Amino acid sequence: MQPEEISALISNGSIEYLNDSTNCSDLNWNPHPAFEGVSLKHLITGSKTDGQLSCHIVRIDPGCTLETHTHENQWELHEVIKGSGEAKLAEKNVSYHPGRTTIIPKGKTHSVKAGSEGLVLLAKFFPALV
Repeated sequence: MQPEEISALISNGSIEYLNDSTNCSDLNWNPHPAFEGVSLKHLITGSKTDGQLSCHIVRIDPGCTLETHTHENQWELHEVIKGSGEAKLAEKNVSYHPGRTTIIPKGKTHSVKAGSEGLVLLAKFFPALV
């Protein structure tokens, strides 16, 4: 399966809960409040998990950057599903490409810059970000 297919399956798939379900295609893309060229689709929010986790598709347009920031209270897991780019995790540079998974401890600075084709990743937060 190609990265484009995986990205489309997740973006248009569904999420099942014990007493509910969500069609991901019904969820909106939201521009990041601080970073130009970055959009989020909130797949799972803390309201569905008692605040324990959240999951978001993060789409970074070609050449754009999710600028340096820190989550003081959340661990973050990135799973790259489409495109390429470069992440900076504290002082470590990491190449981002489909199949790369990165764990970011709470309180650690990080940034992600998309390559020429853009970048799509799943970002999961423990506890929930939103």
